[in-house]
Amino acid sequence: MRDDTWVTLRGNITERVSDDLYIFKDSSGTINVDIDHKRWNGQTISPKDLVEIQGEVDKDWNSVEVDVKQIRKVNP
Repeated sequence: MRDDTWVTLRGNITERVSDDLYIFKDSSGTINVDIDHKRWNGQTISPKDLVEIQGEVDKDWNSVEVDVKQIRKVNP
């Protein structure tokens, strides 16, 4: 995907890597996602919870991650 492409992903937040950096996993694999504290909107989400995230692809020369603008729990 190209830098700044808008994406919607559905899967699980499996791990917290650092302050705002998490690992997101779905059926196609894993990707790092950057979720600012304000984007959680008070939600408590565990690795078991199915979530939908919307954000922009953020490509550097050696990495790709998604800058999350919205995250919400979804019912399976």
